[in-house]
Amino acid sequence: MKILLMEDDAVLSDILLDYLRESWSVDYAFNSEEVYKKLDSNKYDLFIFDINVAGKNGLELLAELREFNNTTPTIIITAYTDTAYLKEAFELGAHDYIKKPFELEELNARIQNTKKLFNIDTNHEISISKNILFSIQTKTITKDSKEYFLSQKDSDILTYFINNNQRVITNEELTQNIWDFDNIPSDATIRSHIRTLREIIGKDKILTIRGIGHKYE
Repeated sequence: MKILLMEDDAVLSDILLDYLRESWSVDYAFNSEEVYKKLDSNKYDLFIFDINVAGKNGLELLAELREFNNTTPTIIITAYTDTAYLKEAFELGAHDYIKKPFELEELNARIQNTKKLFNIDTNHEISISKNILFSIQTKTITKDSKEYFLSQKDSDILTYFINNNQRVITNEELTQNIWDFDNIPSDATIRSHIRTLREIIGKDKILTIRGIGHKYE
């Protein structure tokens, strides 16, 4: 699991980085500008954003990222006790929230829960249908006892669809969340990846929403 931490408290950030790096791959950003610099060349499985940082705060940053269709799971941390911030964080797309001061073990438990909820770095197989299983780690689909090996991009796309089940996904959203900034695919390339997946798991699992995008069911 790869994590991006945004925290401008030097002491707390050092403590968090020392602790989290014992178990996870963690990058650090002091503010929103540094977050965007990291996102130019990295992809993350989880964001941990403090609300009260210099410049654009954590909630403003999260709102902006969601507008860009970045759906990376996000834990918000803050010293605020007002429940209005909690409500706003969830409305903006955060999936978890932790108040300062907190125990490091509590944060780790929330990260572990995120890993489970979003199928991050997991070895278990995901059931696509009664006769089709998908392993994220090995990038393989087992269908009627026959094994199919996926390319990295095919696996990433299928994982993204599964994690966003029943939601219409545009090509732009796939591009922003799966491809690097300097390697933008054409619509034809995305269609080719989706066609490959459909040939294995069935056309009924990934529907085309004409003029908008695709939806996994």
